[in-house]
Amino acid sequence: MNENKTQTKTQTKNQTKNQTVLISGGSVAGPALAYWLHRHGFTPTIVERAPQLRDGGYAVDFRGEALDVLDRMGLLEEIRALDTEMGDAALVDADGRQYATLPAAVFAGDLEVLKGDLTRMLYEATREDVEYVFGDSITHLQQDADGVLVTFEHAAPRRFDLVVGADGLHSKTRALAFGPEEEFVRHLGIYTAIFNLGNYLGLENTGRLYTAPGKAANIFTARANTEARAAFHFAAEHLENDRRDTAAQKRIVAERFAGEGWEVPRLLEEMDAAQEFFFDSNAQVEMDTWSAGRVVLLGDAGYCAGPTSGRGTSQALIGAYLLAGELAARGGDHKAAFAVYEEQMRPYVAEHQVLGREGAERFFLPAPTQEFLDMLAANAPENTRTEPVRLPDYTPAAA
Repeated sequence: MNENKTQTKTQTKNQTKNQTVLISGGSVAGPALAYWLHRHGFTPTIVERAPQLRDGGYAVDFRGEALDVLDRMGLLEEIRALDTEMGDAALVDADGRQYATLPAAVFAGDLEVLKGDLTRMLYEATREDVEYVFGDSITHLQQDADGVLVTFEHAAPRRFDLVVGADGLHSKTRALAFGPEEEFVRHLGIYTAIFNLGNYLGLENTGRLYTAPGKAANIFTARANTEARAAFHFAAEHLENDRRDTAAQKRIVAERFAGEGWEVPRLLEEMDAAQEFFFDSNAQVEMDTWSAGRVVLLGDAGYCAGPTSGRGTSQALIGAYLLAGELAARGGDHKAAFAVYEEQMRPYVAEHQVLGREGAERFFLPAPTQEFLDMLAANAPENTRTEPVRLPDYTPAAA
């Protein structure tokens, strides 16, 4: 797919230092990195706070070079088989009457799958070669000249050569190695709740979107129309809430959407009963550097562009490919590898963060016209981007 390739010889395992790598986070970025690290002869371990694979979440899409990464992993055709095949969505008023059509090009990228399906696929591609530790998390990092002593919430302390924070927007690794969250996370003024439900509207490869001042609710089909995913979005400044208190989060959403029309009352009932539920702010992560000694950040933990950018999954996959490849190409020299990884990713991330801020600013536009929506589709970022990332071909050297 990417014709602008260079071939970079990577070192054989017995020539490579910094062999053992702990990755915090088992969603997308972490397993993708573990896949490539193993391919290059490293020994990755993944620690994931959740007790098992997370199956919830909304659809995620892949754009540009991310498809090339999936192809190099041998997963592209398998991913294509799980494509949501989402079509255009209907914008409806409080009475359920359609007044405009939201083109799929605005929200669905080149390929779209459920995040839970992607997470499971990456796990299946790595579980035979990678150590997974579920139900645990990092509590302390102590670096020295030879490695990092890692203390866990439950398991005994262990030493690793390198540590990678791929643990998302609220990264514990980032907090331990760089400083508190408030120094790096920039709230975009939107909160989102996502949950699973049955496709009770009988939709077929489409969705419905309802908007009100400072609010939006939508439902989209999933898994060949046998399921659905719904979301509530509302404008708000930073809210103090316990990220693990699901009941309190559901109350916040219910209070915000009380009295709204369309299918909102039914969706609130479905949300209250939902077992798979996600609630968080839309935010970006801005940092002067993504590494501190032997610790480096990957994906949303280091450079989240925000859900309104539509680029989080692509950034995670591309970042994982480049980070692993640069470590291999430099024989495990983490200082050199981290510097080149960041140099390659910075312009790409910066452009996406602009997209995220612009998307947040126009997220709650009142009753957009069809002309405006068609203009958004015609000017999708794929057609106007200026900072494509180059994917070197990290060809392993002969053993």
